[in-house]
Amino acid sequence: MTARGARHEQVRATREVIRSTAERLFAEYGMYAVSNRRISEAAGQGNTAVVSYHFGSKADLVRAITHHHAERLERVSRRLLAETGDSAELRDWVACLVRSTPEYLADLGSPTWFARFCVQVMADPVLHEILVAEILTAPAWQRILVGLHRCLPELPDEVRAERTAMTRHVILHMCAHRERTLALGTATPGAGWHEAATGIVDAIVGVWTAPVTSGS
Repeated sequence: MTARGARHEQVRATREVIRSTAERLFAEYGMYAVSNRRISEAAGQGNTAVVSYHFGSKADLVRAITHHHAERLERVSRRLLAETGDSAELRDWVACLVRSTPEYLADLGSPTWFARFCVQVMADPVLHEILVAEILTAPAWQRILVGLHRCLPELPDEVRAERTAMTRHVILHMCAHRERTLALGTATPGAGWHEAATGIVDAIVGVWTAPVTSGS
């Protein structure tokens, strides 16, 4: 390997350890309880400016973490979308929407921090737009929603929007809850991520098929 190639590999490895360390710390302690100094120290970097050097602002770091997962998560969603085909069954589309995140987390192995990281980002009034842009408006996600909405043509647009938001939050928060429970080593409902996803699918089908109360 040339000196230039070795330098490039060193930079890549440094960025990766900073990215993964920041994801873990953000997931466990929150977005603003974690400083660049804390990230650099936990990543084994002597230079406390290394985080801003490689990633810039906190928003840029969050974007890099999110983008790292978004590409891989999109591949899972595309596979599930292909398996769902042109189904006319609501449950099939809900399962397609729900299972991408639990399946991705299962593929990552244990422990994982991605779901808890997403919940922390979603709670931030500024940073959550990054997550929405990178993951929650991804092409596969949007195609799945079109298929889901097609199964319920009678729902008013405002109800669709409300239940779509509910769906996003239930998926992320339940995955984060299981992730946290696994990290603590305590018992979890369901033997694995597949079983956990089935429970979420059951609940989300209920959300979408719930009655719509007209305003008085």
